[in-house]
Amino acid sequence: MNQQIIIPEPGKVIIRDAPDPTPAPGEAVVKVLYGGICGSDLGTYRGTFAYASYPRVPGHELAVEVVEAPKNDLGVEKGLLATVNPYFNCDKCYPCRNGRPNCCVGNQTLGAQRDGGFVKYFAIPVERVYSSRGLGVRETALVEPFCISYHGVKRAGIAQGEKVLVVGAGTIGIFAMLAARHFGGEVYVTDVAPGKLEHAEKLGAAGTFANSSPDALREWTAEATSGDGFAVTVEAVGLPSTFVDAIESAASAGRVVVIGISKKNVPDFNFTGIQKKELAIFGSRNAVKQDFAEVIDALLASRLPANDMVTNTYAFSDAAAAFRDFSERAGKMLKVLIRFE
Repeated sequence: MNQQIIIPEPGKVIIRDAPDPTPAPGEAVVKVLYGGICGSDLGTYRGTFAYASYPRVPGHELAVEVVEAPKNDLGVEKGLLATVNPYFNCDKCYPCRNGRPNCCVGNQTLGAQRDGGFVKYFAIPVERVYSSRGLGVRETALVEPFCISYHGVKRAGIAQGEKVLVVGAGTIGIFAMLAARHFGGEVYVTDVAPGKLEHAEKLGAAGTFANSSPDALREWTAEATSGDGFAVTVEAVGLPSTFVDAIESAASAGRVVVIGISKKNVPDFNFTGIQKKELAIFGSRNAVKQDFAEVIDALLASRLPANDMVTNTYAFSDAAAAFRDFSERAGKMLKVLIRFE
């Protein structure tokens, strides 16, 4: 029997029966093994996610097993352990025509603009199924969120030894820290929650700062960078205040990567600071196929300790508790997985 997790309205999660998938031509049927609760899923649950609508089946951080596949030359066959690319694009708009399908103007991500993968069985185009190539099943569920951070950090072109500040020590922020280290950065992390910063310290941050005020962050930044500011800052929260923190902590001639998503605007923002510092600002949305391949390569080489990101695992039947607990204790929980079997 097929079943799915649904958020019918903010603050509510239910499990209900779902129809068995009927694959269209070119689609594989997959069985979900593990699914990670993304920040966007949590935002949908809280009613704060900019792209949320209801009712919604959440989920796009997935480890799946292929149970049925059409004939293909991609190696996708029954029994394959894989993750999936959840960002559906139109193939017609300007970014799609120019090799940037991750920021398609009509993007529909599983669990965000369309129903997601928190269903025991579903169909998906075979070209969106990527083999885990030997990763463990839980690690496979972490590939997609790692790609979100990896894609953004990669855009900054970090050079060996450059000082990098990640603003936000949630899942995406910690993954951004690991990605920046992978590219050679000396990476620092700031957050308002000391419990989150403990995870960053355990996973190798060069330094952390429990941010109490803009003035305190400025003083700490000056001390950590000998007055220069950070060569690269990464905004991984999605709040007006953390965007300003990323701008102000960047060095003159520095780079700023914005990954966080917000419904709110920055009030009275003095954008002349961007001009004065000649900052290069990179928006970052989703990821591309190459990011998945490179992240899997790095995980296989044990350069990225992804498994250490998982702090909590819940059974499928406890999905409501998983969302409730994560919402109430987000300052102490990092990556939350749901076990579908």
